[in-house]
Formats: sequence, C-alpha cells, structure tokens
Amino acid sequence: MTDRTASAALSRLRAVDWTSEWDVAFTHVKSRRILFREYLRRAALWARAYGAEGSRPFFDATSYMDPEYRPTPELAAELADFLARLPNGEVRETCSGVVRTAGLRERNPAAFSDLPDLYEPLVLFYERGGEFTRDNAGFLDLTGVRFRPGTLESHLGNPPVTLLGDTVLDALDADGQVMYHTAEGRRGPLLRRRVLRGEQSDELFGRDLCWEPTDLIPGTGAEAEEAGLVRLEELEAAGLIGEIVAAVTRP
Repeated sequence: MTDRTASAALSRLRAVDWTSEWDVAFTHVKSRRILFREYLRRAALWARAYGAEGSRPFFDATSYMDPEYRPTPELAAELADFLARLPNGEVRETCSGVVRTAGLRERNPAAFSDLPDLYEPLVLFYERGGEFTRDNAGFLDLTGVRFRPGTLESHLGNPPVTLLGDTVLDALDADGQVMYHTAEGRRGPLLRRRVLRGEQSDELFGRDLCWEPTDLIPGTGAEAEEAGLVRLEELEAAGLIGEIVAAVTRP
C-alpha cells in the first residue's frame, strides 16, 4: 500500500513559506481573498453534503467521508511532524485534510462525489502568502485584509470561481482600489478602474491575457450605467477572467 498522491500533497504544503514576508502576501491580497472566498463556498457545499455543518469551514473532510481511513504509518508520522510546526489549529486541520483527502481519493476514488475539489483554493491561498489567523474579535486576518467568516448560507450563494491558474490569479492582483465593469448581460469586455494615491487608470482585460489602457469607462458610476455598463463584484470578475482565459487557451 502506498500514499503517493498524499505524499505529493504533503510535499506541496512543505514548500509553502508559512512565515512569508508581509509584502509578499500583500502583493497577492486580492487573489488570496478570492481564493479564500472560493474555499469557503466549497467548504459550505462539502459540509452540507457530509453533515459537517458544525465543523465548517476549517475541517478534515475524511473524518466525515470515511472515519476508518488511515494513511500508512510512514505518512502518518511525516504528517504529524509537519502539522506540529504549523502556526494555528485551523491551519493544521485544513492541512491534515489536504493530505488525508488526497490519500483517500487514491485508495477509493468512488467515495468522491461530483463536488469541486475542496482544498485546492486554500492550498493556492497558502502558496501565495502563507497562513491566515483569527483575531480576538472573531475576524479572519488574511494579511492585508480582515475577513468576516459569514454563514454557510451566505457562502453557498457566492458565484463559483472554477479556473484558478496563475494567469487568472495574477490578473486579479493590483495595487489600489479596484472596480470592475462589463456590458449588461456580460456581452462586452471586462473593464477595471484602479485608483491609487489619487490617480485613476482604466484598463481592459484583452485576449493577450493582460490589462491594457482603455477609454471605455465613463467618468462616473452614473455615466457608466447610462453607457450600459454594470458593476461586477470581485468573484464575478474572477469568473469572467477565467472564461476569457479558457476561451483563449482552449485547443
């Protein structure tokens, strides 16, 4: 019996810089927030599917999927050693879930439903800047932004972000305040307005998969509405970026 997939997942977590420089995490603050929100959406789906509502959002899904599952003794020892060096219990619980779920999937693929991969958004979050913490007021600190945990129902209502590659995530990261627009019915290009230190710049996400200057956004929000543009929430914008990337890169 081997746990090759689980060992690969553990190696990926070991490579994370858990004490990453603040500047590194802050550079990716917007993509990390979106990854975290997508993880919470998936955690709500899994919690409802497996009766884990009381443990969400930070839980080891294998405890609910197959309570009898055990990794090999060698992997169990390596995992225990790794978890002992992590910064807090919620991070430890999710990293345990990453490795153990990978091992269970290798041994028993039939145990998995058509639910989306639970932990991939959170692993990407860790890889783009390290841990999260919880403050004394109950907020989650994602490094650079405080985040209210929310309810299961609120996360179930979030639009899904299914394409999570570097091209999409890098396109979401930008300094300053960002607002996204597109044409009504998502018929037009994806536009964003950035305001940094009082300076405004308007950009379009083109088929070369990068942001380019544009003059398609009118001067004010009211003018944008009159021009047939609609404001997009960040998860909607992430989904639209994913659609553009998929269309351009599709064979």
